[in-house]
Amino acid sequence: MVPDLNPPPGAAAFLATHGWADAEVRALAGDASFRRYFRVYDGPRVAILMDAPPPEEDPRPFITVASWLSEKGFGAPQILAADAEAGLVLLEDFGDARMRETVDAAPESEERIYAEAVDLLIALRNVGVADLPPYDRVTYQREAALLPEWYCPAVGLEVDEAGYAAAWDAVLGPVEAASPRVTVLRDYHAENIMLVEGREDLGLLDFQDALAGHPAYDLVSLLQDARRDVPEGIEAAMLDRYRAVTGEGADFDAAYAILGAQRNAKIIGIFTRLWRRDHKPRYPTLCPRVWRYLERDLAHPALAPVTAWFDANVPRHLRGDPMALAGE
Repeated sequence: MVPDLNPPPGAAAFLATHGWADAEVRALAGDASFRRYFRVYDGPRVAILMDAPPPEEDPRPFITVASWLSEKGFGAPQILAADAEAGLVLLEDFGDARMRETVDAAPESEERIYAEAVDLLIALRNVGVADLPPYDRVTYQREAALLPEWYCPAVGLEVDEAGYAAAWDAVLGPVEAASPRVTVLRDYHAENIMLVEGREDLGLLDFQDALAGHPAYDLVSLLQDARRDVPEGIEAAMLDRYRAVTGEGADFDAAYAILGAQRNAKIIGIFTRLWRRDHKPRYPTLCPRVWRYLERDLAHPALAPVTAWFDANVPRHLRGDPMALAGE
């Protein structure tokens, strides 16, 4: 599918209304959603235009969470202007230095930058939780169900969906009941973390789906990154760093494995859906990495019912790139 690089129809009027009438608008790479991004140039001023078109997208949650993060001292982009009804938001430009490319280009920086990202999660844990819906069992189940809904049919499997839900129900209780609750950004990984010139704090992106939930979730998102290989040594060192400061122990380790398995199952389903429904064929090629993370998580004893389901329903030779396994 060829991306649309043209600004949305209302962009010119929106920019003119907010003092950017003569700005040049250039398309940036999109993401897995319907949102699109453009860089806006007006002399020395540069900003980012987010196009979050309704009804598929709603920019108001992004604006709300950005405001809360900024109030608490975290590096959310400043909202320069917004028309929520039109789905247009003008944002502070964090530049192009994403954590992903920075670490890949300078491997010697990997441990230091991951430590900064972990320290941000520790700080986020310490400021209370935003007024957000709960990350509850219904949501966990709905997300985990994306794997049997999309991945399994794509590779020719008919599976026990009721047994899958029951297996998750058997393991999610301690995660749902644990405290403290934190603001879970939900997509906290190296492609959504920016190293902003002239700032000491990390820049945050893509947090519009934030919920109030378990602190292990964003740690999993960071350290079991679907888009880059995080060395197991880095993962272990960062978990040690987090536990040393927070005092977390065995219960947290179990929750980390449970939420890792839940998130990775969800991602495998989403990446398959992006291929099958949305015609984005790059995403299934990321699934083998996510399966490796998932299988590591499933080795934890806390996941025994879910592990048994996978062993009975998804043969190991059908755990991989769904597009390749389907012969396409």
